[in-house]
Formats: sequence, structure tokens, C-alpha cells
Amino acid sequence: QVQLVESGGGLVQAGGSLRLSCAASGRSISSYTMGWFRQAPGKEREFVAAITWRSSSAYYADSVLGRFTISRDNAKNTVYLQMDSLKPEDTAVYYCAAAPTSVQFTHISAYNYWGQGTKVTVST
Repeated sequence: QVQLVESGGGLVQAGGSLRLSCAASGRSISSYTMGWFRQAPGKEREFVAAITWRSSSAYYADSVLGRFTISRDNAKNTVYLQMDSLKPEDTAVYYCAAAPTSVQFTHISAYNYWGQGTKVTVST
């Protein structure tokens, strides 16, 4: 079992930055692909970014490419999401998730473990 706890959300003005953290416990996440998803009010949960376990290759949704950066520190069992140039449309609850493989990592169904989420609100 892997337990995931997100932190770092909050209220920020458009153009600002936030850094989300996802701390894992229970077992090492070094062999998991880690992903970030988000869910805005009234919308479905959507893929934001993922980082593979094997090569630490990073992948991003088009909507955040060039503004968000995902990284991992396996020694700390933690994954990060640096969010810059935030826009009001980035407002959502952000979830961290862990997947045992790198297959279809943009799909919710690929992930076995999920955190409770951290809320990000971007004001105009």
C-alpha cells in the first residue's frame, strides 16, 4: 500500500507560482510512475503531468506545457509540481497518484493510489 498526501495548494493571483508536494509513505515510490491530475468544479478529473519511474521522463498536458514542471525525489519519497504563470483556468483540486507501470499514464485507470487532493485557486 502507498499513502499519498498532497500539500502546497492555496490562493494565488494570476501570473503567480505555487509548488505542490506529494509525500508518499508505506513503500518506496521509486518503481512507480507518478502523476498529477486536477479536477475543476463541475468538470471531470484530467491529466496534468506524469514522471516515469525508469527514466524520469516527464510528460505534460498541452494546457500546462511550458508552465508546469514535475519532478521527483526518490530519496525523500516525494513528487513535486512546480506551477508558474498560473491562470484562473488552473483553479482546481490537484491530486497526486501512483501507477505501477508507465503504460497509458494519462489515464486515471492506470493509477492504483491517490491522495486526497489539495485545492488551488487562481484569482484574476
